Amino acid sequence: MPAMRLLIETIGGLWELMLLAVKTRFRFTGPYWRWRIETAFGDDPSRWPPRRQRLFATLAYARWVHRMKHGR
Repeated sequence: MPAMRLLIETIGGLWELMLLAVKTRFRFTGPYWRWRIETAFGDDPSRWPPRRQRLFATLAYARWVHRMKHGR
C-alpha cells in the first residue's frame, strides 16, 4: 500500500505544482520562481545539485505540499 500512497501523493503534488505555475502565469524566470529556486538550491548554479537530484527534491516538495493541503 505505501507504493499506492506515494503515487497518489506524487499525482497530487504535480497538480499543486501545475496550480502554482498557472498562478504565476508560467513565468518561470520571474521574481517568484527565482526566489523559490534560490531558496531551495542557492544563487550559484554551478553549486546546484545535479538535475536529477533537483527533480527529486522538487517532487518531494510537491508531495509535501499535497500532504499539508490535505491534512495527511
